[in-house]
Amino acid sequence: MSKIAPLPLENLTATAKQAGAKGPPPVHLWHPDYCGEIDMRIASDGTWFYMGTPIGRPALVKLFASILRKDPERFVLVTPVEMVGIQVDDAPFLAVAMDKVADDLIFRTNVDDIVKVGVENPMRFVEDPKGGLIPYIRVRGDLWAKLTRPVFYDLVELGEEREINGVAMFGIASNAAYFPMIEAARLAGL
Repeated sequence: MSKIAPLPLENLTATAKQAGAKGPPPVHLWHPDYCGEIDMRIASDGTWFYMGTPIGRPALVKLFASILRKDPERFVLVTPVEMVGIQVDDAPFLAVAMDKVADDLIFRTNVDDIVKVGVENPMRFVEDPKGGLIPYIRVRGDLWAKLTRPVFYDLVELGEEREINGVAMFGIASNAAYFPMIEAARLAGL
């Protein structure tokens, strides 16, 4: 990957603030020239780093999260005038809280996005090579949040068994959608 010197981080921050002044920035509509990679990384625990140092200001992390997009090639921070690549170790966000309202599951992420799980914001479960499952919810676009362990435990308590294509599955229902987690027979064997 080329490491072209993008505009200074201060310029990216100022442009992002202007773009988001009237609601969520429409990053899906912006296609400026790619300016290369910057030394920014989102660790699997949700910590954002710039030049190897954690970004300690939550407002700045939320600002950068608002201009984050997943393109087919990479994760990018995008404004109307600049697009820079960043590294994401796993999912860019963490689901840190969950609430059940009627038949809907609603999650809050570590950057305060509120997500109602359903057809538009599905849930997926990935088998962990070490055993177990890793749960994710789609936040927006192709950006996902990994559920924290306590939230996952709360989610499992809400699980139910349903038959899918003749197989009993354990999964989660929300907003008239059902998300199979694991075969019920495998779950019983754990």
